[in-house]
Amino acid sequence: MEQIKVNSPKLFVCTAIENKDEIEERYEKAYINFQSLVADCSEKEAHDALNNAVCKNHEDISLGMLMSILTEPQNSTKCYRDLTLITRDGFTCVLNNLSNLILERYLKFQDTTRNQLLWLVKEMIRNSVSGVDSVCWNLMRYASGGDITPKNIFLVESLLDIYIDNKSWLDKYPVLICMVVYTYLRLIEDHNVPHLMTLRLKEVNFVISLIREHFDEILSLGRDLVRLLQNVARIPEFNQLWQDILLNPKTLSPTFTNVLQLLQTRTSRRYLQSRLTPDMERKLVFLTSQVRFGHHKKYQEWFQRQYLATPESQSLRSDMIRFIVGVIHPTNELLCSDIIPRWAVIGWLLTTCTSNVAASNAKLALFYDWLFYDPEKDNIMNIEPAILVMHHSMRSHPAVTATLLDFLCRIIPNFYPSFSDKVRQGIFNSLQQIIEKRVLPNLQPLFDSPKLDRELRTTVRDTFKEFCSNGEGVSGLREEGIEDLPRGGPDEPAFSDDEDETTPIIAEDTDDDDLPLSEVRARERPELAAALPSALRPFAETLLDERTAAAATALLNACTPPMPTPIALADLFAAVLQDLPPLKISANPTPSELDLTLSSPIFSMFELLLANSNDSKRKLILETFKEIHAQNSVPSVGFSLLLYLKICYEKDRRAERDPAKKRNVKFKMDIYKTYCSNLELKIVECLVNDFEKCQECDSNILVWLISDVYREFKDQVQNHIKLLHIIVSTIDAGQLQRLVCLTLQGNLMMFKTDDFTTMLTTSLNWETFEQYCLWQLLTAHEISVEDVLPIIPKLSYREHAEALTSVLLMLKQEKPTQEVVRQMFCRTVDDEDTFVVSTVMYWCQDYEEKVADLLAVLLSTRYPGTSPNKRKRPGKHTIPPNAPPSAESVLGHLEQIRICCVDQDDMSIFKTECLQKALQHSQSNSNDNLKRQYMQLFSLAWEDELPMLRRARKMASNSMPLSQNLHSSNEDSEEEEIVKPKQAKRRKKAISDSD
Repeated sequence: MEQIKVNSPKLFVCTAIENKDEIEERYEKAYINFQSLVADCSEKEAHDALNNAVCKNHEDISLGMLMSILTEPQNSTKCYRDLTLITRDGFTCVLNNLSNLILERYLKFQDTTRNQLLWLVKEMIRNSVSGVDSVCWNLMRYASGGDITPKNIFLVESLLDIYIDNKSWLDKYPVLICMVVYTYLRLIEDHNVPHLMTLRLKEVNFVISLIREHFDEILSLGRDLVRLLQNVARIPEFNQLWQDILLNPKTLSPTFTNVLQLLQTRTSRRYLQSRLTPDMERKLVFLTSQVRFGHHKKYQEWFQRQYLATPESQSLRSDMIRFIVGVIHPTNELLCSDIIPRWAVIGWLLTTCTSNVAASNAKLALFYDWLFYDPEKDNIMNIEPAILVMHHSMRSHPAVTATLLDFLCRIIPNFYPSFSDKVRQGIFNSLQQIIEKRVLPNLQPLFDSPKLDRELRTTVRDTFKEFCSNGEGVSGLREEGIEDLPRGGPDEPAFSDDEDETTPIIAEDTDDDDLPLSEVRARERPELAAALPSALRPFAETLLDERTAAAATALLNACTPPMPTPIALADLFAAVLQDLPPLKISANPTPSELDLTLSSPIFSMFELLLANSNDSKRKLILETFKEIHAQNSVPSVGFSLLLYLKICYEKDRRAERDPAKKRNVKFKMDIYKTYCSNLELKIVECLVNDFEKCQECDSNILVWLISDVYREFKDQVQNHIKLLHIIVSTIDAGQLQRLVCLTLQGNLMMFKTDDFTTMLTTSLNWETFEQYCLWQLLTAHEISVEDVLPIIPKLSYREHAEALTSVLLMLKQEKPTQEVVRQMFCRTVDDEDTFVVSTVMYWCQDYEEKVADLLAVLLSTRYPGTSPNKRKRPGKHTIPPNAPPSAESVLGHLEQIRICCVDQDDMSIFKTECLQKALQHSQSNSNDNLKRQYMQLFSLAWEDELPMLRRARKMASNSMPLSQNLHSSNEDSEEEEIVKPKQAKRRKKAISDSD
């Protein structure tokens, strides 16, 4: 039969040089498949064909119909109706794919596709399709601020009409209501042009109605709602709303007290993110995570041409700054790298702004989280960019720093006069947090720079006198050398209130924009050296130049009274260590390789600690480490100390020739304990934190340290779940083998019997290879079956396949016992779960009689009213009364075993006398439902005629307890084996006893 050819319509606008991408090809293929099913068919035939096809491939048929709706307006109504009739998941598949399509390709849509998309959204809303609100959310992100082009205005107005026409539907989605209010408040600001006044009036009326009707929900928008309301406050309707917010808050909501309630609530990142299109977001994330400082200008120029080229786009800078401040929070590794930092991107946005109004809004966006900053609720990453923009701009763009400092001083009394004390406190909280977290080592050079206008400098000193009074630094210690800094003279740049006025350029300043980040940091060296006593400054310069252990040792040896402050020393070493390559060793490091590793300056500080020669110097080093830990600038200190102690330990062992004395060489764990104590942290907390950092740095170092850490700190680390997870998530197969070998040699003991079940239960959520590593290590330590028995009933064959397989292989090596069988039969019966039947059938190859006895006893004891009153014997494996398997559970597992035996054509286990008796007893005591459900199982007790003697014995024993007839005449010895079975001989376990 000749294949039907279909010319598929186009979803996207493509240029002549663009190839089809995988998304377009997938939709075209699905469309062709859909058309081949319905072409030349009557409506009934088409419907039958679609129903048949959708059972086999629901997603492809749905995508084919979705493409038809988006590209063929003439067929969309019929196609949507058919899609409604055949969908099997309530449109979930269509909605998910539609959201992805919008996020990835909306900007490439044909005009027809965009129109049809809005039509489809209206239809789904009209039909109350669940989940269409997420499509609306994603679509609204393309209603961009700073854009009044016809296409954007069409989307803005179309979505607004949809919400107005379907107000009752919108009322059901509080989060979407907040998104609509936040979006249109931002857009109203841009629509202040004559040809958009009709749209603006419609937006204003709708947003006002939503705010007043849903004020309780709107409160969750937080402080950025106030920022947006300020921008539209001159519009009469919003002016009246402001009057109610400020003077009559209870008329809006009984729970609303005053505007401070909003200002003290941080706006969710999802709303800050929503004001950038997905395309803008991807570009900014790329810029701040992939582009190296010094190579960023071409990317910024492209971005400016693409998004910031029009006069209307000036207002977009505030959205971008709020996004960078509130959403992009780099990791410590990224902060220490040479990737362009956030402050540099924000500085670029500020310096390229040409509108006074947009510039003021951009500065407010930058400082907005400062105004009501609460260290308990707010994030320091939201205030860090502003202080760093001012700090780094002082050298090459002093006018930027000046205008930001002026803005910060002026906003305290002017933001909201009634709350000026609250604003002052918020800004002071921000500055205090900046100091405590060591974002900057000192605020004095910023607040009292000679590059600032004298009047501004006076204003700053008066406003922030707590941070720069009497020439003292923010730490409260007098900063040496401050008096020697040149003060502003008549030739210094004059600061003006008029931001458009050109500021004189200082000749010695050069633009940092084209320099590598490392060189920009290097320009701060004079500040680092100036914080030290005069005698140490030459040593500090040498250390900054050479970055070697020898230079660091020389500096530390020169530390005599007056001693440097721990803060100054911490800042110096942080600057030295930040740009050094991370520590790395090979899997089996040689002595020469280890000596080379010790060339890092950090090890000089450890050497001084180990020498213990001078108490004041030792205290200085410990306090310096505490400062470094507080500012989190050098995350490798802790594991570097462990590495240093390990290298010293190995050196001492190599130097000792006598084997007996070599065994007595000690790992100097007291040094690490002192380090932890000085940080006021528990040892195990430090170890976990240090292993996390080591994991990110070099897995070979981590593996090399494991045996010593588990030996020296065994009480703290054995069975420690988080530490164990760090290890198994880091190592590869070769490193796992090394740990197993260390265990077999007796040099590594990672587990103890305490809390063993808790550890195993927690590990069930780990990745497959992590669990594989854990069970390999457990096997190497020869844990006993008794240790894993409690988790057997908890293991799901679907979700915990790794653990279940490991336990299965462990049971394969064991003999059957009553306790093991009891725990196995506590598992939920599932036809697809073959754990129990597999274990039992394997045991039956060598221990069939014993297995039959165990199953018989387990089954017979599920009927308390008639169960045997057997003689109790003391032992480890008596059945606890609190967790027995139910009779139905036992029968269910026996039914699975029966089916397996039928498949293998071997019913011998069910022909044993003890199991025959147990089945007869069970049947006679089961209710009718169980008898019907397990009819075939119970029938096994009557398949073969019992010998006459056994039948007579049965009838004579009807009045006797069943268990007295379950065993042969050698009852006592057999029962002893069942109740307390002998364990196979095993080597001594390599596992630590909890005692």
